Amino acid sequence: MIVCKFGGTSVQDAEAMTRLAQIISARCKQQPIIVASAMGKTTNQLLEVAQTAAKGKRQEALDLLAKIKERHLREAQKLGIAVTEDWVYETINTYFKEMRDLVKGLAALCELTPRIMDAIASYGERLSTAILTQVLENNGMPAQLMDARQCIITDDNFTRAGVLFDLTDRAIVECLRPVIKAGKIPVFQGFIGRTGSGATTTIGRGGSDYTAAIIGAALEADDIQIWTDVDGIMTTDPRMVKEARRIRVISFDEAAELAYFGAKVLHPATIIPAVRKRIPVHVLNSYRPEQEGTLITEEAPPCENPVKAIAFKSGITVVNVASTRMLMAYGFLKKIFEIFDHYKVPVDVVSTSEVSVSLTVDDASALWDIITELKKIGEVNVEGSKSIICCVGDNLKNIPGVLSIVFGALQDLQIQMISQGASAINITFVIDDDRLPEAVRGLHDAIFARVDPHIFV
Repeated sequence: MIVCKFGGTSVQDAEAMTRLAQIISARCKQQPIIVASAMGKTTNQLLEVAQTAAKGKRQEALDLLAKIKERHLREAQKLGIAVTEDWVYETINTYFKEMRDLVKGLAALCELTPRIMDAIASYGERLSTAILTQVLENNGMPAQLMDARQCIITDDNFTRAGVLFDLTDRAIVECLRPVIKAGKIPVFQGFIGRTGSGATTTIGRGGSDYTAAIIGAALEADDIQIWTDVDGIMTTDPRMVKEARRIRVISFDEAAELAYFGAKVLHPATIIPAVRKRIPVHVLNSYRPEQEGTLITEEAPPCENPVKAIAFKSGITVVNVASTRMLMAYGFLKKIFEIFDHYKVPVDVVSTSEVSVSLTVDDASALWDIITELKKIGEVNVEGSKSIICCVGDNLKNIPGVLSIVFGALQDLQIQMISQGASAINITFVIDDDRLPEAVRGLHDAIFARVDPHIFV
């Protein structure tokens, strides 16, 4: 049994869905379970509709919604679906009627809550999977459309709901096992779930990867395949460095670190359920299915290159807190992190001294509220337009000479923060945003001047 997750670019139009059907057909003997995202850009478009309606612009929101409907019908009809009043046509019409009602309510109330955002965002996946199910049927594969909200049970933290694993694992087994036993291919929405009371939730942007891993872990699948629009995990973003290479195999820990620090091939939380059950994950290209992609496994083989990949995030804010009152006092860090916890803002990189702490955040939505609280502790200085660069490799902490290579490549740049030691597999530092391309290219040239052919292509 395998779980195949297809992202937005893999289901974005009729041509992509036809290609997807061929990929699934080639894997029918492996008992595939399909997890699909919304058609590319649909989620953003639906949220734009909601935001427009909440500003009281009812007709403008309805016009935007009509364009989304037109696109879905157009691509379905290219596939020979929804050309008459079949079940897909009726489903699409029903969903857009429900969304029109939501838009009218939003325009009247002029208030957009996280709960309503999740309700509207969920329609993207529900639309794409309805079309995809019929595509598979038309290509001779017995597919059955599932409702992820019957299986993915979450808390009520709308837009970033937490999965309740005991309830979810049990529901997945109860819902999917009979379908698989009957010889059918389940088609499942990524990204969405529901609370115990039945309210629709989403599990965060990029959550379709997470859904696939949750299903794979619950059913103890043999493999979890993340189908995207790149050949696998690369040594860095090829849009930044055209000489970037594909990594053949990487460990769970390395992949999670890369994902957290900006590599956008997979969602960071994807790794967690797979690690729990030691299920391998393959990252594959739906546009080039013949490529072997990247294997993510519990323990990767030894590599001659100490650094396996370079990840980065831009648009970072550095917050510096200093207080001489805290000299020799305990509880300084606790007080600081309690404030970030209260506002639910995660921290990426931390550097400390006896009386000062520097840390980075990439979510600035509650920043000024946080600063107001921090000023009760000490002096606060904020610096924006920063970037985090993270060099990742197995056992970096214990390999001599790595820092010499890294900082030799960055000798002309001002480095604001450095973190090594908290993790044995990364070296992280912070620089100015405008020096990011120069830094990444310089690092890549230095680190990958020679590569281990067993690990890199």
